Amino acid sequence: MSLGGASERNVPATKIEITVSCRNLLDLDTFSKSDPMVVLYTQSRASQEWREFGRTEVIDNTLNPDFVRKFVLDYFFEEKQNLRFDVYNVDSKTNISKPDFLGQAFLALGEVIGGQGSRVERTLTGVPGKKCGTILLTAEELSNCRDIATMQLCANKLDKKDFFGKSDPFLVFYRSNEDGTTVKIDVYDWDRDGSHDFIGEFTTSYRELSKAQNQFTVYEVLNPRKKCKKKKYVNSGTVTLLSFSVDSEFTFVDYIKGGTQLNFTVAIDFTASNGNPLQPTSLHYMSPYQLSAYAMALKAVGEIIQDYDSDKLFPAYGFGAKLPPEGRISHQFPLNNNDEDPNCAGIEGVLESYFQSLRTVQLYGPTYFAPVINQVARAAAKISDGSQYYVLLIITDGVISDMTQTKEAIVSASSLPMSIIIVGVGPAMFEAMEELDGDDVRVSSRGRYAERDIVQFVPFRDYVDRSGNQVLSMARLAKDVLAEIPEQLLSYMRTRDIQPRPPPPANPSPTPAPEQP
Repeated sequence: MSLGGASERNVPATKIEITVSCRNLLDLDTFSKSDPMVVLYTQSRASQEWREFGRTEVIDNTLNPDFVRKFVLDYFFEEKQNLRFDVYNVDSKTNISKPDFLGQAFLALGEVIGGQGSRVERTLTGVPGKKCGTILLTAEELSNCRDIATMQLCANKLDKKDFFGKSDPFLVFYRSNEDGTTVKIDVYDWDRDGSHDFIGEFTTSYRELSKAQNQFTVYEVLNPRKKCKKKKYVNSGTVTLLSFSVDSEFTFVDYIKGGTQLNFTVAIDFTASNGNPLQPTSLHYMSPYQLSAYAMALKAVGEIIQDYDSDKLFPAYGFGAKLPPEGRISHQFPLNNNDEDPNCAGIEGVLESYFQSLRTVQLYGPTYFAPVINQVARAAAKISDGSQYYVLLIITDGVISDMTQTKEAIVSASSLPMSIIIVGVGPAMFEAMEELDGDDVRVSSRGRYAERDIVQFVPFRDYVDRSGNQVLSMARLAKDVLAEIPEQLLSYMRTRDIQPRPPPPANPSPTPAPEQP
């Protein structure tokens, strides 16, 4: 899975439509309610500057707006796409560039997509001493017609529209929502001159259509005008759905929206070749001014993946160290020193445990990968329904010492819901890591080849910004090592014929405070 430079991949995975609502906004108008509008800002990766992306419409006289105008964003899983939503009260008597500020919310696009049912609610802040209310965001993927529906229909006793013969009927399909929940179908009599005659209409839903796989479904074709004029009017005929089938190309967002969680595990190299952590020459050196390469790699990858894990608890291990008090060598010790529960709270918790381990363990060796790969594989083997997908990040500085065992572990793990990212830090050449990557030749062990290519290796030095901009270095690294995770997840789901679960039902919006007249 060796990838080209990050700049070569600028095609978004998909487009995401964001719907915005607010509840219990501040009321700044004297004689009426506020007239709210939301402005979306996106952040430039290079400069970290906020730029206006778009605005909703203004809704007059309400503290609980549901905006119609939506924001459509290009979505890149492998990037941290920071968003800022500012809410304003727009008074028609003032310049729109100087509206009253009602509050703001910061979050990443991945947080919206990774929320339950791709929905999130955030408290608005920014007005000192005031409760600003909340903003509700819903993400929906624009499908771009990736589903192909095939159906067979027949009609009976349609109203006759032609004077010298029977009608020449055809159907026009409409959908009211991007997710296809409601489908409206009009029935027309075709005329050569284009003045087609309306016969009637009926509505249905995707769920109802799909039932035709097992049973015929009959719809009454109704003409609203005739229904109003004629008391004895029954219908203008019927349409029967005989069969319905869909060939779907499910996307990464489909699985995330359906509840699939990304379980992120970290494994850090504590072998002596990294150098004494107390010395500035060490790859583990904790400078008060900047992060080490290990910390940067961990933070770059983890801060993106954590948006897709609801509990934000991440197992974190070290390998190649002597542990106190007896000096036992370990290749899968929990960084938090808790053998019963190796989970750390968020990426900041992982970093904290990593720094603490550097102060307590003795860097030693050799460099073994197989124990921690097998540790994660055992967890992945217990989940086969598509609800969990495991991503193991290994950060290392040197030559692998258990190549045979590691290859065997990778071959076994290739049939599991699991991907492995290896980031090499320091000046080593990492030839063995390139072999594990398996782009040119699929990894094999004892004559058995890996079912899927699940390993991605990159040397960190290829992504360091020459100007010393750590934020840019981390963004470049994350973009390359994470870009193929969505496709790896999909490849597992396809080989197992696992379809996304339907998204959970929407939680009712919080009840707004009563608006006083």
